[in-house]
Amino acid sequence: MVLTGGCLCGAVRYRIDGELTAEGAGFCHCSLCRRASGAPVVAWGTWRTSDFRFTDGEPAEYRSSPKGVRRFCSACGTQLTFHYTEGPENIDVTLATLDDPNAVEPGHHSWCSAAVPALDASADLPRYAEGGSDFTPC
Repeated sequence: MVLTGGCLCGAVRYRIDGELTAEGAGFCHCSLCRRASGAPVVAWGTWRTSDFRFTDGEPAEYRSSPKGVRRFCSACGTQLTFHYTEGPENIDVTLATLDDPNAVEPGHHSWCSAAVPALDASADLPRYAEGGSDFTPC
């Protein structure tokens, strides 16, 4: 599997040459992911660190907990990766930053104990294809 991706402004790009680890891909509901992304949930995929590399630009780093480091674009703020400072040599990549975000399908939810209740409650809300004045239903 070869995947590419990058940040919103294009300053930081990456490439993945390999398969997902046994952890696979999933939606994380933890408070740290929510705050780092500004979203109620973040979709991640886990690969071996040796299968991942930045190809353009150099991301900034932030140690978001004693055991975790997040990398993001210092120009536009896009969160790109997370890795533990202890444990296996794996890296989590935000699936929304893939050039083809449909290439990897999340298979689980984690940190559900911290989930935003409104997210599940929103399942029955109206859905629109795009924003704007037309509000065309999906």
